[in-house]
Amino acid sequence: MARAGFAVVTGASSGIGLELARQFASHGFDLLVTSRGQGLDEAAAMLRDLGAEVTVAPADLSTEEGVEALVRAIQDTGRPLDALAINAGIGAGGAFVPGVADRTTALEDELSLLRLNVVAVVHLAKRLLPAMVQRGEGRVLFTSSISGTTPVPFEAVYGASKAFVLSFAEAIRTELKDSGVTVTTLLPQQTETAFFHKAGEDDTKVGAGPKADPADVACQGFEALMAGRDKVFGGGLAVSFEGRVLNRVLPDSIKAERHARLSEPGSAN
Repeated sequence: MARAGFAVVTGASSGIGLELARQFASHGFDLLVTSRGQGLDEAAAMLRDLGAEVTVAPADLSTEEGVEALVRAIQDTGRPLDALAINAGIGAGGAFVPGVADRTTALEDELSLLRLNVVAVVHLAKRLLPAMVQRGEGRVLFTSSISGTTPVPFEAVYGASKAFVLSFAEAIRTELKDSGVTVTTLLPQQTETAFFHKAGEDDTKVGAGPKADPADVACQGFEALMAGRDKVFGGGLAVSFEGRVLNRVLPDSIKAERHARLSEPGSAN
């Protein structure tokens, strides 16, 4: 059977990234998958079982060297890039300023977050989109977050990074409207992954509360990407209402207070 094309997924060893890769493989795409965490080889084996040809390219995308290594790995396949899912990201939970909550974020953690969630996104897009535009075809999916539509106290740098991704993706989408390349943004709600644990938010209401299935979120993202839609809110109807209605009409001060009750350290106790 002829394959549908060649896709690259970052952050593909677990969570939404792994499920996005599964969607691509299940729909006939071959893949290059990357992550800096463990589990990438196991993810690749699962994807091969779905019939995909899979290239594994471990890389730390929080570094310039890691991004460039990934670009070279993609180029070394000799295949045109049909779809790109820039999904890798991390969080950091706690008060930005010491003394106002039980837990404070560390500067180095925040700078590392920005390097992965913002700098690597721009770097990869700058290096990979020109070839798509030159060919006149391709699909790009950026993973933002519902947090990108509201101030998020106690996740301040994370929320700002996802707001950047949303704005960046929408701007590029408009620039590329006549190029044959589509840009879609996935904005998930809280999702059942290791994200909150790694961000140190197990003791928060948002970290301990109900979450969406990453397989469902990835399916929504994949379908929106293939349809060329501008954005999709990943999860249930509530997150779509929050993103499309509440966060458009509520004042920022109210949205911030609302989120603070969910993300303040110790709020789950």
